Amino acid sequence: MGDLAHISLLLAAAFVAGALNAVAGGGSFLTLPALVFTGVPPVSANATGTVALLPGYMAGAWGFKDDIQSPPGLSMKSVVLLSLIGGAAGAALLLYTPDATFRKIVPWLLLAATAMFAFGPQLRQWATKAVGEQHGQAPGSAKAALGMLAVAIYGGYFNGGLGILLLALLGLLGQTNLHAMNGVKNLVSALLTAIAVAIYAAGGVVQWQQALVMMVAATLGGYLGARAARKIPPNWLRGGIVLTGLVMAGLFFWKQ
Repeated sequence: MGDLAHISLLLAAAFVAGALNAVAGGGSFLTLPALVFTGVPPVSANATGTVALLPGYMAGAWGFKDDIQSPPGLSMKSVVLLSLIGGAAGAALLLYTPDATFRKIVPWLLLAATAMFAFGPQLRQWATKAVGEQHGQAPGSAKAALGMLAVAIYGGYFNGGLGILLLALLGLLGQTNLHAMNGVKNLVSALLTAIAVAIYAAGGVVQWQQALVMMVAATLGGYLGARAARKIPPNWLRGGIVLTGLVMAGLFFWKQ
């Protein structure tokens, strides 16, 4: 797996990533670069980091199980199917992306995810306003299904910023209850990530030793992060995550 320094870096990155995901999101800003910097090829690093964070998504979905409601225009069955289909398609697309190509794409994906995170509140406000301007008429079922499928494909290919995209989409579909929105967000994230992980595993791109070590650290970080969340000013946390995303994207640009 590598020397002690590599193991320590992966443990630290996964622990902090789990904590970040528990309180705000942005964990992939740390897990992907840490794996790449320890010598894991970019495509494998993206898959392995996603495996490490899967328990957090599953725990989040379970935590909101009583609040989950399908958004307007989609049944719960449709949400589940689209999540699985999109996650599988995105994961398959990742497997067919050469490492050299993905290495060039990564900094742009990190920048896009950082921007989505930085402007997440504005995105949600815009989505809510757009629904209001439609006089309560949410998009039709075809547009709702297409939007859910597109976001699920993105999540299966690259997980960064997925939560923000999902919340914005749910707002556009006309969902207004924040607990219900978080419930659907966590359910979709867990489903598409689970199917993506299965495809990554079948494709042989997961570094299981690193994934399992990081999974334990991320789970512990998520638990402690959730407990400590109230002690951290939200603006400080958001600013720190945005800065991390920018720095990581800059390092990837520099290494090209």
